[in-house]
Amino acid sequence: MVQKYQSPVRVYKYPFELVMAAYEKRFPTCPLIPVFLGSEVLGEWRSADGAVHTVERSCRLRVDAPRLLRKIAGVEHVVFIQRNVLNWRERTLLIDAHNETFASRVTVKESCRYTVHPENEDWTCFEQSASLDVRSFFGFESTLEKIAMKQYTANVKRGKEVIEHYLNELISQGTSHIPRWTPAPVQEEDVRSQLVPQCPSSLDMDGPSDAPGPAPEMAIADGDKLDADYIERCLGHLSPMQESCLVQLRHWLQETHKGKIPKDEHILRFLRARDFHLDKARDMLCQSLSWRKQHQVDLLLQTWRPPPPLQEFYAGGWHYQDIDGRPLYILRLGQMDTKGLMKAVGEEALLQHVLSVNEEGQKRCEGNTRQFGRPISSWTCLLDLEGLNMRHLWRPGVKALLRMIEVVEDNYPETLGRLLIVRAPRVFPVLWTLVSPFINENTRQKFLIYSGSNYQGPGGLVDYLDKDVIPDFLGGESVCNVPEGGMVPKSLYLTEEEQEQADQLQQWSETYHSASVLRGTPYEVAMEIPEGESVITWDFDILRGDVVFSLYHAKQAPKLSPQEPGVRASGQLIDKSWILGVDYSRVEAPLICREGQSIQGSHVTQWPGIYLLQWRIHSPPESVACSLPGVDDVLTALHSPGPKCKLLYYCEVLASEDFRGSMSSLESCASRFSQLSATTSSSSSGQSHSGSMVSR
Repeated sequence: MVQKYQSPVRVYKYPFELVMAAYEKRFPTCPLIPVFLGSEVLGEWRSADGAVHTVERSCRLRVDAPRLLRKIAGVEHVVFIQRNVLNWRERTLLIDAHNETFASRVTVKESCRYTVHPENEDWTCFEQSASLDVRSFFGFESTLEKIAMKQYTANVKRGKEVIEHYLNELISQGTSHIPRWTPAPVQEEDVRSQLVPQCPSSLDMDGPSDAPGPAPEMAIADGDKLDADYIERCLGHLSPMQESCLVQLRHWLQETHKGKIPKDEHILRFLRARDFHLDKARDMLCQSLSWRKQHQVDLLLQTWRPPPPLQEFYAGGWHYQDIDGRPLYILRLGQMDTKGLMKAVGEEALLQHVLSVNEEGQKRCEGNTRQFGRPISSWTCLLDLEGLNMRHLWRPGVKALLRMIEVVEDNYPETLGRLLIVRAPRVFPVLWTLVSPFINENTRQKFLIYSGSNYQGPGGLVDYLDKDVIPDFLGGESVCNVPEGGMVPKSLYLTEEEQEQADQLQQWSETYHSASVLRGTPYEVAMEIPEGESVITWDFDILRGDVVFSLYHAKQAPKLSPQEPGVRASGQLIDKSWILGVDYSRVEAPLICREGQSIQGSHVTQWPGIYLLQWRIHSPPESVACSLPGVDDVLTALHSPGPKCKLLYYCEVLASEDFRGSMSSLESCASRFSQLSATTSSSSSGQSHSGSMVSR
């Protein structure tokens, strides 16, 4: 397995020319870097005008490994070949290095780049990336990987410290400014004297142009790069490998994700939840992005309005912050009638409210980060259990609680900084036994439980909350405006009919339906048209793979399995014995839909009967090569294996006279589709009575 490292952008607040003077002090030896034993120039080349200077060096590095491993390998140091291309005109230094020792067994590559800061020409930026591929090493492949990456990352920040040391040394010696390069007249004899062909075999063939391009690994738009100072200031202290994981995951999303890129704080939470295991964090984040898109979570804070029973009887709310600046949420669960609330508003409304609390918590963390000038990425919850009894262990309520825990754990990892549980009664161990298996181990370690009055005095709440923040119902000085809860009157309970309507509303609130298309098994949706002139509209996103979309009209209804009233038939519906042109006909030209595209379209029907929307896998030619796996590639690969495409779709039938107004409604619905979805330019195609809009 290839191990990779990618640094964020590190900024030296000094001009490029001065940084280059400090960099040259590292050669031929550098006492400040103990593993660097020395270097030797193999070849040197200058352009005619002196703008480009190329140097190739052989560098010896001490092997910092166990003695047994060094003895087996038979070496005490390794040799790297380094090639530097310094362009004074463009003010760039490109460095490429690779190992010469054990090159047949191990491949180590490194690319570094010094450039001028895009917003301040008197500052200098530095980036580096590296890869390690251990093919075979005397049976110690895994050990070598760990030692090499540990040693490499230990020297990453040391390299910046060395440059800063030499910068300070130059300034103390009176060199605080070095003029920029300017072209000078070039004479023929000067050209001959400037050429030093010490290694023509390697340099003549690879001679650089006057303006060499960046290494492929570094080809990222300046506006998309992560600054190391920004990470320290806004995200907190990270080790070099943690920084590398953040940079790599963010860059991967920029390369493959079709929608809005999550905020850096959001990406970092998923990395922390998976102990910075890049692949596991990527899988978890991809599933969460799909969940947010399907349920339109990005719009929750703008659209969610708690029903009146929740506003009056839900005993939870925000209350200042703890001593670390984290937003503080107070939940008086013991005073809350969870059974009554579920009967009054339903499980889905409670879940929506819990999600809105988590969305608000993330927003408050961002606000506190700006207010206190330090990274704050999680909040504290104060859970008061006074009044908790067997009524709270009502089975449907516990089941709903477990579902909420699962949703929050999967989509809001590392957002809970601390949970303070106070006045835990005797029944609490029963509840804890039920819910604790569903809570991540990292989250459980953040729980502090106080029974009786143990929360008072030293070692209690005063260790985590300022005295003027502790709420009055816990003996503090702060007036708490969180609702007190209480029993929900039965007159507010939903009737059976209202409960059914609430369930239907919840089903249709998930506007987009998920569908999987298997190779050889198309996915079809049947729509019955009772009158001749109606309009079928559709809107779908291709999450994985390429599909062909078609619309058919059938003379007879397909044989369906028993359906609940109002449920639209879907799956593979066209009978294999049907003959195209006899039993059914195509009324919409096939449209090839590529992965990541959003398709919107409509068809004006000419005959009543059954219309079938069909998606089937489109197989590209064998010679077509796949690009980088995208977000939804990873998402769907986590599920059942085999050739499989996935899509989210929405469709409806409109009466022809309602078409114009309803289309504006449909467009509004599409615009409210998650902010993480694709929202870019579009083109249209179709027939006289139909049309599809494709956007990417």
